[in-house]
Amino acid sequence: MDELSQLSKDHPREGFWKFYYRMRNAGHSFNHKRVHRVYVHMGLSIRRKAKRLVARVKEPLEVPRSFNVIDDYNREVLFIETDYSLKSSRVIYILRHLVNKYGKPTKIQMDNGPEFVAKLAQEWSQMNDIVFHYIQPGKPTQNAYIERFNQTYRRHVLDAYAFDSLEEVRQETDLWMRDYNFVRPHVSLGGMSPVDYRMKKQNTLLGLRSATLHSAQEGSKHNQSRQIMYIFKLY
Repeated sequence: MDELSQLSKDHPREGFWKFYYRMRNAGHSFNHKRVHRVYVHMGLSIRRKAKRLVARVKEPLEVPRSFNVIDDYNREVLFIETDYSLKSSRVIYILRHLVNKYGKPTKIQMDNGPEFVAKLAQEWSQMNDIVFHYIQPGKPTQNAYIERFNQTYRRHVLDAYAFDSLEEVRQETDLWMRDYNFVRPHVSLGGMSPVDYRMKKQNTLLGLRSATLHSAQEGSKHNQSRQIMYIFKLY
């Protein structure tokens, strides 16, 4: 199938179910068993090499730092900042920008990272009446979803290309984020993308609010239960 062939080229690190949900969300009504037979027949179940950027003879790129911001309500990536160093002013700017854009979260949860970043985020959250929780060092199981996301980001972006500049890292990250948020299916969201899932829930809540006052109150409580996870990772 042409669709499977193109998906294998565009997303070489994804497997059958991601491909199936991508096709389903695009409007195709293929039976998953039939698609899987074609998938196996095409040899797509064999591990494929990731595509690389054009090779150049240059010095290796210095390892950048990555500050990843996720909304755990719908698995949406809100921000990924990459640089060789992340100053305190940059972290505060990102936090303020996200609050202005998405609203104040009820909770900020941070993965283990540089102490000064954790302390800074904690002080900022306290000043803004936001609950702050810091994952204990050496206990990644306390935040298994974030660990999985960081592995996904590394596999699909950082380890998938031969970068020569920080700008290339940022460009590929932006492209990946858009696909991750708007197109890439998530099994935990019923095969929907994060943005589609959020829009569906918002439309449902709007319908409930227009029905009864009680529904409106419950919808407000549901929105307040959302939390944003701020994760710092050094790559």
